[in-house]
Amino acid sequence: MDTTVAEIVLFDGFDELDAIGPFEVFKNGARAGADLETRLVTLEPTETVTASHGLRVEPDGVLDEPDLLVVPGGGWTSADGGVRRVVNEGRLADAVAAHHERGGTLAAVCTGAMVLATAGVLEGRPAITHQVALEDLADYADVTDARVVDDGDILTAGGVTSGIDLALWYLERAFGESVATAVATEIEHERHESIVRPS
Repeated sequence: MDTTVAEIVLFDGFDELDAIGPFEVFKNGARAGADLETRLVTLEPTETVTASHGLRVEPDGVLDEPDLLVVPGGGWTSADGGVRRVVNEGRLADAVAAHHERGGTLAAVCTGAMVLATAGVLEGRPAITHQVALEDLADYADVTDARVVDDGDILTAGGVTSGIDLALWYLERAFGESVATAVATEIEHERHESIVRPS
């Protein structure tokens, strides 16, 4: 069985917890037995990325062709905020669309869903985002009231901390309940049951 590769794509202004929450869950999942490699990446080579609260992160490399591509949120309500800026630039949305077209799985945390929306991959599909972007998301997707929405090859999560629940659910879905339970216990996180799963 091949190792599953998850890449979390970073950009200036991303929300720290949107990315680092799933990163830690996935890394702990690998320690708990999941055959999973997790990398922090950018679209282009760069030494550091500065998040919305000032955290500076050194990425592992550039976006490749992972099995799972995770897009964090941050900065949707600001004209020059992280997600707002990358949506206006369009390059990340193009990369997301290309990843989806290749058959890769997508996940978005918080307002990262707006990148998926503008990439054109959410049309007619259930999705959720942070409360500040729900009306905007409704122009692109079927807004679904849940903490995590799993629509098969696309997963979305609501506000900031829900990214932890998305990552734990992905571990359960891909590697089994025991792995997800072990990680939730290790990080002392009480899992939420508000998950919409594929029918």
